[in-house]
Amino acid sequence: MPTAPNLYSFDNPTDLVKNLRAFIIDAQNSSLERHDVFRVAVSGGSLPKTMGEALLMKGTSKEDTPQFAKWEIFYADERAVPLDHEDSNHRLVKEEFLDKIPEDMDKPTVFPIDTKYLDDVQEMADQYEKTLVKSFAARDSVRIPMFDLILLGCGPDGHTCSLFPGSPLLRETEAWVLPIFDSPKPPPKRITLSLPVASHGIKIGYLATGAGKKEILQKIFDTEEGRGLPCGLVNEFAGERVSWFTDSAATEGVSFPSRSTL
Repeated sequence: MPTAPNLYSFDNPTDLVKNLRAFIIDAQNSSLERHDVFRVAVSGGSLPKTMGEALLMKGTSKEDTPQFAKWEIFYADERAVPLDHEDSNHRLVKEEFLDKIPEDMDKPTVFPIDTKYLDDVQEMADQYEKTLVKSFAARDSVRIPMFDLILLGCGPDGHTCSLFPGSPLLRETEAWVLPIFDSPKPPPKRITLSLPVASHGIKIGYLATGAGKKEILQKIFDTEEGRGLPCGLVNEFAGERVSWFTDSAATEGVSFPSRSTL
């Protein structure tokens, strides 16, 4: 029987950040117990800033502290631009999170794109898939890599990663990483995790805040049409493994039940 995603809505940013931190730390601790490594895929947008705010808060104990030395960070999608380009998700994550980790803390292992393939996004996607293969074991022994945590955003059209509504890429079932040559949102050339990978995480977290998100959240959670959008498809495939972190401005008018605590 299909399970429903978790929708959390908070009245103030502090509560959202605290709960997002608890969600990430819980995923980390469970992962380290399982296999002593924490594999995370992250997207761009407003996520890196909020993620940085959440994770750089002072912990109260070892169990409440990021063990960054055991983190492996991958990108759920990336733009075919240099790593220091203003459109680069890696630059965003670096500036908003990685560069702010205190000197006395360990640093995560991060896997950016190989920029020598900027002019060949098919090859860039293939190379990034090989990077995943190395971390997740041999390609023929793992049908779909299962990240310990995937952190995503939701576009105003319901896109997630760089999977856009109506794209034929949504039908891909084999590849782990896909090239995009004509993204409807610039820049046009990108790579993205495929839908099976993006919906296969042990835990999946979405960040969607502000009044600008209320129409799309209403559609995703309350309408049949919204279930077919990329974010809606992740909800459908992953069910209770998905948790949405939103605020009251974004959930205004949404009928789907929300909670204010984990």
